[in-house]
Amino acid sequence: MARIAGVDLPRNKKLGFALRYIYGIGPVNALTVLKDANVDAEKRTDVLTEDEVARIRDVIEAKYRVEGDLRREISMNIKRLMDLGCYRGLRHRKGLPVRGQRTHSNARTRRGGKRRLAVAAPKA
Repeated sequence: MARIAGVDLPRNKKLGFALRYIYGIGPVNALTVLKDANVDAEKRTDVLTEDEVARIRDVIEAKYRVEGDLRREISMNIKRLMDLGCYRGLRHRKGLPVRGQRTHSNARTRRGGKRRLAVAAPKA
């Protein structure tokens, strides 16, 4: 099993799809990494040689910020916005949508589930 950037790549998947399991690498970056490492994107992960895994690992370490470093950078950017007190930081702090979406009828993912009112049982 290939292990790259602290992530075990799934067995028997094509490399173009398997590299997407690494946080920070999407479809385009996966193909670019494989092209730079001179590895066929149609190759399956369970038939990779150690040399190919090492080449892929070297390309990712040299050109991309992935996994823990990327997560840390994103969280620090959000923390900086919140400390500044700018509009985007306030929206992050309140747990509301940041990029201008409406909240009157939508935004259930950011705001959480609907709050139900407690209704008294009818008198018999």
